[in-house]
Amino acid sequence: MGLSLKDKEFVVSQLSERLASAQAVLFAEYVGTRATMTTALRKNARESGVYLKVIRNSLVRRAIRGTSFDILSDKISGALIYAIGEDPISAAKVLYNFSSVAQQTFVLRGGSVSGRYVDPDGVKMLATLPSREDLLARLAGTMQAPIAQFVRVVHEIPSKFVRVLSAVRDLKESSVS
Repeated sequence: MGLSLKDKEFVVSQLSERLASAQAVLFAEYVGTRATMTTALRKNARESGVYLKVIRNSLVRRAIRGTSFDILSDKISGALIYAIGEDPISAAKVLYNFSSVAQQTFVLRGGSVSGRYVDPDGVKMLATLPSREDLLARLAGTMQAPIAQFVRVVHEIPSKFVRVLSAVRDLKESSVS
């Protein structure tokens, strides 16, 4: 039984809300994938903050019309599962990791990241990049390194002074005895 017009409008509006804050829409063909494996994929997506859904292609076309993801309109065909995320790397990792487990039945088809089309090789490249959190941690470490080095240098000056005074004291004590 098909969806009523009211249900279709609800799906399109819900999807439009997700797309408003998304930076990536990636999709894959999932024909023949076992339900237990798909359940694991959904759980992994949920934990990664990725919205994963099987939606009719016609409803997706309506939802992306007029957005930066409109370039996908002519690429959408077949039985697709969509990964929508604010972090493109997380969405790519979820689909790519699953595609390496279910190689025969789950095929990456591409997507759009920040208004640009990404082919399956581009999705693989994104998936191999470090996550946003990892990149921010690296940036913080890089920014912190000069400050930490400065603190060590500033701390070393009084330490050297104390060691010199201690050496002078020891020298005077040894010369007196």
